[in-house]
Amino acid sequence: MRRGSPAIWAFVITSTAGFMAALDNLVVTTALTAIRRHLGGGISDLEWTVNAYTLTFAVLLLLGAALGDRFGRRRMFTLGLGVFTLASLAAALAPSIDALIAARAVQGVGAALLTPVSLTLLTAAVPPARRGLAFGAWGAVNGMAVAMGPLIGGTVVEHLSWQWIFALNVPIGLALLPLARLRLTESHGPNRRLDIPGTALASAGLFGIVYAVIRGNDDGWTSGPVLAGLIGGGVLLAGFLAWERRTSAPAVPLRLFRSRAFSAVNVATTLMSVGMFGAIFLLSQFLQAGQGYSPMEAGVRMLPWTGMPMLVAPVAGLLADRIGGRNIIAAGLALQAAGLWWFAAVATAHVSYAAQVPGLVLSGVGMALFFAPVATVLMGSVRAQEQGVASGVNNALREVGGALGVAVLTAVFTAHGDYSSPQRFVDGLVPALWVGASVLGIAALSVLAAPRRSATVPADAAEAADAADASAGAVAVGSSGRPGAEPRAAVGS
Repeated sequence: MRRGSPAIWAFVITSTAGFMAALDNLVVTTALTAIRRHLGGGISDLEWTVNAYTLTFAVLLLLGAALGDRFGRRRMFTLGLGVFTLASLAAALAPSIDALIAARAVQGVGAALLTPVSLTLLTAAVPPARRGLAFGAWGAVNGMAVAMGPLIGGTVVEHLSWQWIFALNVPIGLALLPLARLRLTESHGPNRRLDIPGTALASAGLFGIVYAVIRGNDDGWTSGPVLAGLIGGGVLLAGFLAWERRTSAPAVPLRLFRSRAFSAVNVATTLMSVGMFGAIFLLSQFLQAGQGYSPMEAGVRMLPWTGMPMLVAPVAGLLADRIGGRNIIAAGLALQAAGLWWFAAVATAHVSYAAQVPGLVLSGVGMALFFAPVATVLMGSVRAQEQGVASGVNNALREVGGALGVAVLTAVFTAHGDYSSPQRFVDGLVPALWVGASVLGIAALSVLAAPRRSATVPADAAEAADAADASAGAVAVGSSGRPGAEPRAAVGS
């Protein structure tokens, strides 16, 4: 990619915006004590400071993808970036805990609009021969944002104030907005019709499930609101699947899941988020509550984990171009599992930092090997025109998996330990890490169900197939009065 080329600009703009959106998942966790001191509020308020963002982000991702296909992906990226930037300013200036929670929810709306279209915009700008490298670097940036949340949050809180966690997004967002307008190319999806019933069913179903998962530990998994969320969300998602089978313009074409690559990558993404989000949430606290480090000191000691993607991911992206992504993704998940197993084996109240380093390195290398090729496999498993939908589905499952991971591993932690002493923290941490490692091991096995090599359709072939689909659709409309042609099967099946 030549310096100053559209591909370089697309990478810089989309990866920077994606970094901000991914970072805000966990960046606030190390600032909660400072927020409580300044704004007040109880433990439930602090939880919603974290979860309001996750909830709106996860629920609206499919809507963001659909709006991008309908109204233009660059337009929706720019709108989402603007909403995210303004909400970040509102969070930094929040006069009360309720105002902060509301601003965090609006931040999630902006992130849901920009995230699913960002990878599609990058795909369109990068030549096919270079996409493995570009996707590898893009994945590394997003994976690093999740892992570095505690470090960045802790450093900012310790040396500035908690408000700067959100205020720093503002100048970056303002700089990206004109660049996105001038340097990104507009594109649309194959179907300009909005699937309003399907999108509403999916969003409402995801809201019920994510809300129930977030509240499960506090309200009890058998409480009325939690059961209503789980059951109601499940029923709504079943209704969504039934509707998508019969509508002529589905928000998520279910035939995408016939692709083994598409299905395996999404299962692996969900399970990876369950294991790693929950582990990062607990391990960042272990270094503080269990070993007495400050937020910044804890973040620095996690650098062998969080910094590894910068070194490994570009190489993994190149390898994905040459040997296929399936084995690299499986190896990455296996190394992440091994890293958590190492932590579980060595964790004690007084474990030395040197004993933790191998687990940190294994987890970091594994995370890089996962995030680098996963976008290549995902985008190669669907038609070029459907990559926005594919990205929306994958990101929604990642966010739902992350919320589930924090809830499940926290439930395991609280069943065996608490924050009363370093030893009690370790008593809860170890079984939680075993659960997270086991989930990652299952994810490694599941991704092996994908084809050895996901074949990406060349651009000219994709365009010819799309033209054929359009012609077939025109014939169907002429004969039956509605679009009746079934698009071709997803690539990589």
